[in-house]
Amino acid sequence: MAEFLGFLADPNRLRILSILAKQEMCVGDLATAVDMNESAVSHQLRTLRTIRLVSSRKQGRHMFYRLQDDHVFSFYQAVVEHLDESDG
Repeated sequence: MAEFLGFLADPNRLRILSILAKQEMCVGDLATAVDMNESAVSHQLRTLRTIRLVSSRKQGRHMFYRLQDDHVFSFYQAVVEHLDESDG
């Protein structure tokens, strides 16, 4: 579990997960949204796929990424809600 949570300590991965929690997106659009180059985003997505937080599908020449499943979304939402409560 420590290794898994360690992967989430990277701010770029968290920004990518935050975007994917709202919508599916291709690498190019993700790169623009997080202000990173496509190669760096692809590297982060490979890591997120390895730990099974995101999945992908190919449509034409583009690869689209989304959160792996409802468990990942629920985990993400729970952390966001917890942090929002802490601010109050």
